[in-house]
Amino acid sequence: MTIGVLALQGDFDAHRRRLEELGAEVVLVKKPEQLDAIDGLVIPGGESGTFLKLLGQEGFEKLKQFVRLKPTFGTCAGAILLASEVENPKQAGLGAIDIRIRRNAYGRQIDSSIREGRLLQSSLHDRPGSALEMVFIRAPRIERVGSGVEVIATEGKENAPVAVRQGKVMAATFHPELSEDTRVHRAFLALMERYRS
Repeated sequence: MTIGVLALQGDFDAHRRRLEELGAEVVLVKKPEQLDAIDGLVIPGGESGTFLKLLGQEGFEKLKQFVRLKPTFGTCAGAILLASEVENPKQAGLGAIDIRIRRNAYGRQIDSSIREGRLLQSSLHDRPGSALEMVFIRAPRIERVGSGVEVIATEGKENAPVAVRQGKVMAATFHPELSEDTRVHRAFLALMERYRS
């Protein structure tokens, strides 16, 4: 199995290193045609509007087709791109996960923080909820979760959803690649294994 990491902006190399540490074969994806040669994709953080500009219409359409067919994991800006609804401001999305997401809901860069959340027992993680370090950088907030969406991690007193899965697609509003904990990336590898063709 080969996993691509979209390498247009953001800390894509941290995802590459983490996945390689876990034994995955990884390629950095810089051109739309590279999507044809991979089995799954990670869309890293960055700035979602900039991703749209860099992808262009052709790249966006190719990515839209890919996320309907193969396992995809988006973090922070990647989660925004995967959402069905984007607020603050409204923005085109890939519509791969039935969530409404609000950009920059945790504040500006200066408001970035490391918090302790919970990785829930889920179809991808069989142990009961356990503590998980979460790095938030200009993070979006998931404001609505559709009925077909599984919440796999929460944060704060309100147990706000911060990682979700729907079918072959996973999204996290934080940056698991910046934490020592490998369980979120392991969950994505488990998802890829489940949908191996």
